[in-house]
This record gives sequence, structure tokens and C-alpha cells, in this order.
Amino acid sequence: MRLLECVAEHEYGAPAKQLARETGLALPTAYHLLRTLVHEGYLRRDKGLFFLGEAAERLGSSGAQQKRRSTVAETLANWRDAIGVPVYYAMYRDGEIEVMCVSDTPGNPAVEEWADFRETGHAHAIGQCLLAQLDDDARRDHLARYPVQAITPYTVRDNHSMLRRLERMRRAEPVTERQEYALGTVCAAIPITVGDTAATMAISLPSHQADRLPGATQQLQGSLARLLGSLAISISI
Repeated sequence: MRLLECVAEHEYGAPAKQLARETGLALPTAYHLLRTLVHEGYLRRDKGLFFLGEAAERLGSSGAQQKRRSTVAETLANWRDAIGVPVYYAMYRDGEIEVMCVSDTPGNPAVEEWADFRETGHAHAIGQCLLAQLDDDARRDHLARYPVQAITPYTVRDNHSMLRRLERMRRAEPVTERQEYALGTVCAAIPITVGDTAATMAISLPSHQADRLPGATQQLQGSLARLLGSLAISISI
């Protein structure tokens, strides 16, 4: 590990003798470990200099991704506790609705995914919010693959009606849904658009607490705006 860290500090590579000296390793030991690391793909050797290899770069990428996911999970947990509602983070990626992270508590449980979230995007606030951020062709493609179906008595009835609803939605405004996916539940989703990436933060409440939805949504929206303003969250996790 010390050798890997040392090599990483030398953008233009370093010879074995220098690496041994800087890590405090005996030269024969350093040579042996460097050969092993090259064989395993963690280092590569070019004209007597050692550089990080593909395996080390993949390891660093995975670690950075894991750290971003941990940061997002902590952020959602903070909002969950501050607002007193379950908080969801979702993205539209490769033509699919993906719920990336959910933070809830036994006292404020998340909505049970009794029908596949990917196939029922027309019925829940997360899906509607993500679809509203897409262009017309992408919306039609999604609904062709996952046609509108009645989930509850409050669900929109057909693709045409869904497309008309999406057209009326303003890209920067929250999307609310009342018992369209699950009876007894109301939800709101806030759009996050960065470049070509469509994402959303959402909350849910029991329908008997529906009067809390506007205030909770506004509170989440304010917190999200401050967080994005400080670039403290990574959209792609």
C-alpha cells in the first residue's frame, strides 16, 4: 500500500530505487513487491519507471463512487430527520427509472414497492418527475416500453393522458401525486437536471397527513437548492 501511495504521488513515474528510499523499504523487498504489483495490474512499468496500473485506477474509481454514495445516504438521512418524512433519490439512466437511495425510519416508513417502480413511472411522483424532464421522443419511448396501466382508482388512464399531463408540467416545479401509486399515500418529487442527467429528490406521507406535503416539499426544495449551490452532492452515483 505504501508503494501504491508513493507511485500515485509521482505523476511522471518513479524508478524502483527512489520508491524504495521514499517508502523506507529495502531495495530487494521493493523490487519483489513492485514486480508483484505489476503482475497483478496495480502498477505498470515503462522504461524503468513505475506508474499506476488499470487495477489501481479501477480501485480508486470504486472508492470514489462508494464515498459519493455514502455522502448521498448521509444527506438523505439528515433531511429525513429534519423534515420527518422518508426521502428518496432517483435517476433516469439508460432508459430506466432507478431509485438510487431511500432513507426512512420505522416511524416514517418508505412506500412499499408493491409494483415495480420502473414499470409504473406514470403512477408515482418520482417517475412523473423524471419523465417530465425528458424530451417528447424519450417520453413516448418510455411509455411504449412501459404502457400506462391502472394501479389505483386515481391513476391516469392511458398514454395520451399521461403525455398531456407531462407537457403541462414545468421543469423546475415539484410534482405531486395523491394515491396514484399506493392508496393511503401522497408524494412529491423535486426535479434535478444537470446537463443531460434527469434526477429527483422525493418525499412521501400518509394521506391523512396530506396537509403537511406542501410545507415539507418546500423545506426539501430549499435544502436541496443550498446543497446544489455548494456543489456538495454528486448527481451521478
